[in-house]
Amino acid sequence: REITDPSDTMAPVIVIPPQNTSVVAGSGEITLECVANARPVERLSMTWKRNGIKITSGISSFGRRLTITNPTSADVGMYFCEAKLRDSTEEPARANAFLSIIEPPYFTAEPESVILAEVEKDVDILCQAMGVPIPSLVWYKDSIPLSKLQNPRYKVLLSGGLRIQALHPQDAGIFQCFASNKGGEIQTYTYLDVTNIKPAFIQPPEDTTVTEGMTAVLTCEVSGAPKPAISWKKGNQILASGSVQIPRFILLESGGLQITPVFLHDAGNYTCFAVNSEGSLNAFVTLTVWNRTFIVHPPEDSTVIKGTTATLRCDATHDPRISIRYIWKKDSVIINPSSSSRITVEKDGTLLISQTWSGDIGDYTCEVISFGGNDSRMARLEVIELPHSPQNLLATLNSSYSRSVMLSWVRPFDGNSPVLYYMVELSENNSPWKVHLSNLDPKMTGVTVSGLTPARTYQFRVCAVNQVGKGQYSSETSRLMLPEEPPSAPPKNIVASGRTNQSIMVQWQPPPESEHNGVLHGYILRYRLAGLPGEYQYKNITSAEINYCLVKDLIIWTQYEIQVASYNGAGLGAFSRPVTEYTLQGVPTAPPQNVQVEAVNSTTIQFLWNPPPQQFINGINQGYKLLAWPVDAPETVTVVTIAPDFHGVHSGCITNLKKYTTYYTSVLCFTTPGDGPRSTPQLLRTLEDKPGAVGHLSFTEILDTSLKVSWQEPVEKNGIITGYQISWEVYGRNESRLARTLTNATLEYKITGLSSLTTYTIEVAAVTAKGSGWVTSSTISSGVPPELPGAPSNLVISNISPRSATLQFRPGYDGKTSICKWIVEGQVGVLGDEEEWVNLHEVENEPDAQMLEVPNLTPYTHYRFRMRQVNVVGPSPLSQPSRVIQTLQAPPDVAPGSVTVRTASETSLWMRWVPLPDTQYNGNPESVGYRIKFWRADLQSPTLMKVINNRLEREYTIEDLEEWTEYELQIQAFNAIGAGPWSEVVRGRTRESVPSAPPENVSAEAVSSTQILLTWCAVPESEQNGLVLGYKILFKAKDLDSEPKSQIVRGNHTQSCLLSGLRKYVLYEIQVLAFTRIGDGVPSSPAVIERTKDDAPGPPVRLVFPEVRLTSVRIVWQPPEEPNGVILGYQIAYRLASSSPNKFTTVEVGSTVRQFTATDLTPESAYIFRTSAKTRQGWGEPLEATVITTEKRERPAPPRQLTTPQSDVSARSLQLKWVPGSDGSSPIRYFTVQVRELPNGDWQTYSSSISHDATSCIIESLNPFTSYKLRVKATNDIGDSDFSTETEAVTTLQDVPDEPPSSVLVTPHTTSSVLVQWQPPKVESLNGLLLGYRIYYRELDYDTGSGTESKTIKNPSALRAELTPQSSFKTVNSSSALTTYELTQLKKYKRYEVLMTVYNVIGESPTSTPVEVFVGEAAPAMAPQNIHVNSLSASQLELTWDPPPADSQNGNIQGYKIYYWESDVQNDTEKVKVLFLPETTVRLKNLTSHTRYMVCISAFNAAGDGPRSSPSQGRTHQAAPSAPSFLAFSEITSTTLNVSWGEPTAANGVLQGYRVVYEPLAPVQGVSKVVTVDIKGNWQRWLKVRDLTKGMTYLFRVQARTIAYGPELQANVTAGPAEGSPGSPQEILVTKSASGLTLQWTEGDSGEKPTTGYIIEARPSDEGLWDMFVKDIPRSATSYTVSLDRLKQGVTYEFRVVAVNEIGYGEPSAPSVAVSGNQAFCYLFQWNFLLGTSLFSLILRQKQCKTISNVEESVTLDNGGFTALELNSRHLNIKSTFSKKNGTRSPPRPSPGGLHYSDEDICNKYNGAVLTEGLGLNEKPLEVSESEATDSDYEDELPKHSFVNHYMSDPTYYNSWKRQQKGVKHPASYRYEECAASETEPYFQTVITTQSSGGVYTPTGQPAPGSRTPVTGFSSFV
Repeated sequence: REITDPSDTMAPVIVIPPQNTSVVAGSGEITLECVANARPVERLSMTWKRNGIKITSGISSFGRRLTITNPTSADVGMYFCEAKLRDSTEEPARANAFLSIIEPPYFTAEPESVILAEVEKDVDILCQAMGVPIPSLVWYKDSIPLSKLQNPRYKVLLSGGLRIQALHPQDAGIFQCFASNKGGEIQTYTYLDVTNIKPAFIQPPEDTTVTEGMTAVLTCEVSGAPKPAISWKKGNQILASGSVQIPRFILLESGGLQITPVFLHDAGNYTCFAVNSEGSLNAFVTLTVWNRTFIVHPPEDSTVIKGTTATLRCDATHDPRISIRYIWKKDSVIINPSSSSRITVEKDGTLLISQTWSGDIGDYTCEVISFGGNDSRMARLEVIELPHSPQNLLATLNSSYSRSVMLSWVRPFDGNSPVLYYMVELSENNSPWKVHLSNLDPKMTGVTVSGLTPARTYQFRVCAVNQVGKGQYSSETSRLMLPEEPPSAPPKNIVASGRTNQSIMVQWQPPPESEHNGVLHGYILRYRLAGLPGEYQYKNITSAEINYCLVKDLIIWTQYEIQVASYNGAGLGAFSRPVTEYTLQGVPTAPPQNVQVEAVNSTTIQFLWNPPPQQFINGINQGYKLLAWPVDAPETVTVVTIAPDFHGVHSGCITNLKKYTTYYTSVLCFTTPGDGPRSTPQLLRTLEDKPGAVGHLSFTEILDTSLKVSWQEPVEKNGIITGYQISWEVYGRNESRLARTLTNATLEYKITGLSSLTTYTIEVAAVTAKGSGWVTSSTISSGVPPELPGAPSNLVISNISPRSATLQFRPGYDGKTSICKWIVEGQVGVLGDEEEWVNLHEVENEPDAQMLEVPNLTPYTHYRFRMRQVNVVGPSPLSQPSRVIQTLQAPPDVAPGSVTVRTASETSLWMRWVPLPDTQYNGNPESVGYRIKFWRADLQSPTLMKVINNRLEREYTIEDLEEWTEYELQIQAFNAIGAGPWSEVVRGRTRESVPSAPPENVSAEAVSSTQILLTWCAVPESEQNGLVLGYKILFKAKDLDSEPKSQIVRGNHTQSCLLSGLRKYVLYEIQVLAFTRIGDGVPSSPAVIERTKDDAPGPPVRLVFPEVRLTSVRIVWQPPEEPNGVILGYQIAYRLASSSPNKFTTVEVGSTVRQFTATDLTPESAYIFRTSAKTRQGWGEPLEATVITTEKRERPAPPRQLTTPQSDVSARSLQLKWVPGSDGSSPIRYFTVQVRELPNGDWQTYSSSISHDATSCIIESLNPFTSYKLRVKATNDIGDSDFSTETEAVTTLQDVPDEPPSSVLVTPHTTSSVLVQWQPPKVESLNGLLLGYRIYYRELDYDTGSGTESKTIKNPSALRAELTPQSSFKTVNSSSALTTYELTQLKKYKRYEVLMTVYNVIGESPTSTPVEVFVGEAAPAMAPQNIHVNSLSASQLELTWDPPPADSQNGNIQGYKIYYWESDVQNDTEKVKVLFLPETTVRLKNLTSHTRYMVCISAFNAAGDGPRSSPSQGRTHQAAPSAPSFLAFSEITSTTLNVSWGEPTAANGVLQGYRVVYEPLAPVQGVSKVVTVDIKGNWQRWLKVRDLTKGMTYLFRVQARTIAYGPELQANVTAGPAEGSPGSPQEILVTKSASGLTLQWTEGDSGEKPTTGYIIEARPSDEGLWDMFVKDIPRSATSYTVSLDRLKQGVTYEFRVVAVNEIGYGEPSAPSVAVSGNQAFCYLFQWNFLLGTSLFSLILRQKQCKTISNVEESVTLDNGGFTALELNSRHLNIKSTFSKKNGTRSPPRPSPGGLHYSDEDICNKYNGAVLTEGLGLNEKPLEVSESEATDSDYEDELPKHSFVNHYMSDPTYYNSWKRQQKGVKHPASYRYEECAASETEPYFQTVITTQSSGGVYTPTGQPAPGSRTPVTGFSSFV
């Protein structure tokens, strides 16, 4: 190796590094070596380090070796050696080695020496060892390594232990465990013993309780070997075992049963079974399942506003068998609710935190703790508040843009909720604040506010808005004024309308307020001709209030262009867009030019003309009017309108003029306003034409060969008559025609050379230069003078239409000349014999007509026609009337007339019209009605309809219209067929009303503690309902004032109001309403609520010292009456009265404290106490009081000397003064004043906080003119004094009344006056003594304008301009006692407005609501006069009257209403007939005959009905009655019967009697005899008939008579015996004794029914007719005795017996032998005598005929049933007795004079007509003397209707004999009396007629032959 200089250096190098080394712990030592090299060597330094720490011990050999003695595990680690040169910069060399320690193994766990284990169990044998390195373990069983056994059940665990699974018995033995590593080896062992054991419980099963949804484990720990098999059962169901597995049920290794999850139905008893080869075991356990406790409504994250209550829910559900507990935590810290009054936990777990603030922000956890489980939820609570107000708000004008302002501010605190946006508000010209910018970006701190208006002042404020709301506003900026500029918009809504033909009215509205840019000074209007380049004309309107201008002196009918601009101090604004308008048209000022007229023919004139020069037309040429008027009748101008033709010469014609007539002619031009001047009239005659027919053609001097023809000049000459042409020819032979032309003076001509008895046609015509005219012709027979024609016949009607019908007929006899005219007459409407016939139609010159069309009929009307024909002699008789027809219906032809419309109310119009007369219905009246259509005139609104179904209705009120709106209306009539034409359009406007909506957008803002600024917007136009005159603000302090106060803002342009003088810090309810002249509209709703700002409070009140000691006092006070804000606290200051005024002891207490005790005071000293209250605005005024620290105090004395100076008394207030009494050594604290209203009011406390030092008080809010008494008491610290003595009564002064009169009603009274009626106001509102009323009235103008004015009404402002000048009222004072007043001398046809006030000495009340009334129409004030009722017929009355007096008509009478009814039954029968024409006569038709009617008449005009007249009466004539009501027959035997009938249902007059006619239906012995019996009077309605033929059927007819006979009632009856009635009795025997006759018989065949009885008939020899003699003989009888008194002397009788059963009278027996009566002068003798004398007076003349087949007999009876005759002027007093003996005798027979015969002889005929003659018998009634009356055997009063009381008046005798000769005296009547028969049996009149073979019997002493009387029993002789 090279040897170098020792001075050379070499870096250190490790030559031999240390080696890694292992050592067994606890051995002697270990050495590590490290050899290094370096130069110089002496500076080499070696160091050792371990874990970075230098090692100092155990180092040797210059540091090359490190020795470690007894190394342990602590010495293990990495060792470093480092070689370094000292004092050198060389890098040191390093090397390292690891020292590891080896530890021998040792066991940390060892098995027990013996392990006892059960078969099939697993067993773990422990073996765990430690050492370094970790030792390895090896297991041996019985010295054999387990690796060799390879038993899969043996497993070595990671821990080193050995696990043997499922022990087998052969597993028993010794198990060894060996542990070894480099340090050595160790071992341990155990003996494993495997055994069999029967099952046993290690731990007995236990009842378990678990919560639903959780896991339940039922323990069943069993020991046993082999391991027992476990199974679980519930009931009989195996839930789990080695082989059974059910979901949710798990068998655990331990033998337990796990149920996952548990349901409620799992609760119950479970059994555990354990079995092995050694035995079995079981046990049961109970499982209880609780409902799970869980939170159903957990708390939710929420954000609340500061100061509000936060609610965090925590609603849990749980098992009722357990209790639960809530725990709330905030940010994991438990909340204790009892520690804070703000925090509450409610029963349901809800957490309430009131008055939240920022300290409440956090996470809140709700924990629910219970045996049924625990649950917890968490939520976050945030508290936010309003953002603070922005700071340092600055506003500066923008130099670059004059209409904007720049704002800047400092961002505020956001209230824990991010600012959403900023709002900028501005106040313009001190107006209310308005939001100007509503959504500024929250990042902004400045903005440029644009859109401002020049010349206005502005203030600004800014607020921030977050989620909570709007924060406080910043302080306001100072006020900035923007510079003025000219208006930036033109006026709007320019309306120009031609007012006249030389003026235009221009109206406009100002520019929008925002565009004024300053104060408007006025307007400039400019105008020029439209379309021409001419200069503008200017008008300066120097007032901004005037917004209209009438531009005058314009050119007629010229279009102008008009513009308007406004100006202010800065200059003129923009002009509006031009509007164009014409001046109105004028009438032409020049006539048409070059007018030429020419007659074209006899009826037409042609005109030629040129138009007037265009500049003279002055409007739109609407055409021309051609005029022509006869010279002799200038008022009958014919006008033809010609449309303008703008090409060349105009032409036109007037036609239908009169022929050959001189006319003046002229032409004019017309425009819409009217006609221009006429051209110069020119005279012209129409041309000649052929003449008309000659007049009145007639024939005279008619001879065989000649006749004379006469005529008259034609009415229509149509020229100059030059002559006449006459021609004649033999009828039907033209070749025989001869003609002559005569001069014009000839009006007659004699035709000669005619053939005799020949019919000629003769024609005459006039002649002019134009030729022969209309021919008039007629036929005439020569030698035969013409006669009147005969009537047409056989009228047949066909082709009936609404307005015409065709009439076919057979012409009548022509009167030997031709028919020249047919006349049709008709009855129209009401048909009847009394109705008048009117001429309906005439047809001339149709001689051969057989059919006519009758035109111009009225639809739906009944007609009956008749005709007559006319020839040259005259008219024929009338034809028979046709059948009645009714024309068909048609729609009405006309509209209702006189249509007017009036304002009825604010929402209704009243329409009136004249209804159609019934003649114009054209249809069924029930279907006639009216239809009104109406629509708004100012809008394209739909047309609405109203239908009125009452045909007589004259007016209708249309409801539900818009207020203050113009409508157009029309009306038409309709019927079932259709509608008629519409009437002309009429216009009406509803009345002004109150606004129906409130002002919009009402807002209020408190601007100070006593002021609120209110703003609003106008009421919507459609809801204003009139001109809004202003607004009314209603305001009241909420919960303090009962009645609101009001403030009025006049004018409708101001829409803000500053309410001042309000109470501080008080909530006000404010409403705004608009009002018109009618009254107040709807107030805004809901009311706006605003609180005035707060202020320093007033002083506390009622300061007292209830406890005063020598060294302390207690002071008590009440809060201020004017808190003026929220009271935050009170200050009590006190000092010795004698000390310095500023040296107070001051104490502050809270706002809820009301008392304070001051201590440490000086005894018997005066102290001054002051209390004051504090609000946000600071301390208020103090209340001061003095107190003396003494214990000697008492109540004060009452105040005295109360006075109320009259000078201080007003209407609603007064001043009360008093002198305080003694204070009782305790200063007075306050006074209380009470007031009582006289006479009956209670004491009311006016104020109880009047200052202690006051000696007077102003009492306000009193009622005017009311008496009061007052009293005062004082209060000190001890208590109240007594009340003072009351004052004398003091009466407040009068004030103006509060209310106007109510229920003001104004009605038209006359045509120039109205009646005002009202109700007085309430007494309490008069406020004084009522002096009277004032009525204000003025004329209104708005609904009487013409069409042009109504056009301007569409512009509301124009209407308002027209209304305002009309506001001058006239005033009328009225007495206080009146409630009605008549306003007179008003203008007709004007609308007036009427107001009323009430006044007293002080003044007037407010006005009543205006009432409008239309003057000029009033109903007639009086009824029609001089009413006369005349009877025309049985169904018609004619009324005539005079109109009401002219001065009471109140307008034109439009018609009359006739009210008429049957007297005494007005309600049931009243009817009304309306005459729609002012006629003063009418016929009432279709009335009930012979009835008294009452009639009233009222007149009506357009305004309504006048009063009715007092009733007048009239009676209709009698008419024929109706038929009798029934016809009945009784007691029908083979020859007799009784007939009876009922009174007619309608008598129609006084019933005079009845006629009974009967006849057989078949001839009897070849003769058909008709018998007529007339019965006088109404009482007897029955008749006995005795001349029937057995078995014959008869027809009976009965009719009643008044003035004429009515219709018949008829019935058939057959004479007996009836089939089934008994047979005839046998063996009739009569024996006579001195007192009577006895009849005997034997019974015959009884018939179909048993016999019920017998009757006896008798036939006297003097009559020869059988009649019933005895009735009602019992069936058991076979004999009957008749008294001889009943038989007539000298008359023989035959008798026969008839049996009776239910069916009827049977066959009579054979007649008995004749027996004579022998009583002296009995009734029968009288009868015989009368009969004889009557026969003597008969002279019968027989008229021979070959056959007589018809005989008619007639008998007239009076009401008593007997005709009376006076014979030879002798009076016969006849007594008659009706006796009852086994029945009642028939009534007496009539005297011969009572018969009224009628025979009809068919031989006596002439022209087929039977001629009848009659004989009249007159009667003369006799007075009855007393002696005659008492001579009667019957002494009682006669029946009222007895036939004795009536006499026949005029019996007539009908037959075919000649009339009685003149001069023959008629027999007079005689008196006849009768006695009463049985009351139960009706009287029957007896009539006997027989036929016999002639013979005359004439007694002596009778009048000469020639007088005759029909005799009963004798007919005409055959």
